[in-house]
Amino acid sequence: VRYSVEPDAAVPHSKSRGSHLRVHFKHCREIAHHIKGLEVAKADKFMQDVLDMKSIVPFTKYTGGIGRKAMAKQHNAPGSKGRWPVKATAVVKDLIS
Repeated sequence: VRYSVEPDAAVPHSKSRGSHLRVHFKHCREIAHHIKGLEVAKADKFMQDVLDMKSIVPFTKYTGGIGRKAMAKQHNAPGSKGRWPVKATAVVKDLIS
């Protein structure tokens, strides 16, 4: 994959990509948006908490039909909207590990 801008080598970062994944892209977008900028250990712990239903993925863009959850207030989600997308979380967790 060729990118228009190459990242600075001095800053620790990582890239990953999946194709033909059998998960909802909207769920993956919300998970990736929430873990962007986190350290790998924190992101891994967050996703394990989502799989254990201890934490919630806040939905910020694709919120049509998403019910409100009290747990979403922990992440200051707009309208307290969030879900526990287990299948998409497992796929994204596999990508970053």
